[in-house]
Amino acid sequence: MLKVKVKYFTTLCELAGRTEEELMMNDCATLIDLIKIIVSKYGRETYDYIYEKRTGKVDPSIYFLINGKDSRILSGLNTKLKNGDVIAIIPPIGGGG
Repeated sequence: MLKVKVKYFTTLCELAGRTEEELMMNDCATLIDLIKIIVSKYGRETYDYIYEKRTGKVDPSIYFLINGKDSRILSGLNTKLKNGDVIAIIPPIGGGG
């Protein structure tokens, strides 16, 4: 088993009722496995926030940082997690005019 810390921001913080938590996972867990656990734990609103409605895929405007590195420069959703990893789920950021 491995333990990871997940940091939530904005809407996910509200849905989870916390800013961070530690989760236990299987040794071979990947980022997508973590996302599925979070969605399972926090329900439909969390699913709707993380997944695109029209495609059913993880919303590409949400960033997942693993120990400060964008998961997209690692192995994306298939990035294997390690004991002690810190995963920050960064919401979409809109800009003003």
